[in-house]
Amino acid sequence: MNEPNQILVVDDEQLARERLIRLIDALDGYQVCSEAENGEQALAEIRRTEPDIVLLDIRMPGMDGMAAAQQIANLETPPAIIFCTAYDEYAISAFKVQAIDYLLKPVRKEALEKALQQAGRLNKVQLSESQKSDPQNETASPYLVAKTWKGSELIDITHIHYFMADQKYVTVHHQSGETVIDNTLKELESDYAPQFLRIHRNSLVNTDFIEALVRDSTGHYVIRLKNQAEAIAVSRRHINDVKGWLDKQ
Repeated sequence: MNEPNQILVVDDEQLARERLIRLIDALDGYQVCSEAENGEQALAEIRRTEPDIVLLDIRMPGMDGMAAAQQIANLETPPAIIFCTAYDEYAISAFKVQAIDYLLKPVRKEALEKALQQAGRLNKVQLSESQKSDPQNETASPYLVAKTWKGSELIDITHIHYFMADQKYVTVHHQSGETVIDNTLKELESDYAPQFLRIHRNSLVNTDFIEALVRDSTGHYVIRLKNQAEAIAVSRRHINDVKGWLDKQ
């Protein structure tokens, strides 16, 4: 029988720690090895107990969670970090320190279980390598912080096929379906170019999914996407940009 993954719970609020511990106790394969109230205590407990995973709050007195995460990432064999916080504005920063996931309070059991499973798939050596690799890519985030009617949602950038604007809303077409967000195309283009290419005033396409530029039955240019039946219209204004991108491939 495999040993349970050891988890350190870090939060300055005792009730928040107790709630997370109850959620973990209800899951198979995980065990709380220790608790901490701030970043300094967290680092001390990591040295003492060597946990596999750290559930880390961000806003705490003394050393906060983000500062602690930066030090954890520099350890020779760091534990996986999952942020648990009431604030969504730190999501981009969280992934700069290679956090496995970013859960908003109140943390749901299903979301916690999914994050723990993801963390469990990476051993400490793999985490160490991923955290020390590609220093030139420090500022890139692998997730879109999507502002939806439910709050903030994280969508893996590599799973997004394209963004399509319709009046004042933008729909993210991704691997798991569609998500309507409040972000504007202008914001998305600024944040994620050149990964996403503007092909029309109402659409941005993930360049990883571009298969070909073709003419449709009416003679208009469209982008054909990999593994997608639907083609996306290219406007006359942006056709030279698209051809220029294709010429560089």
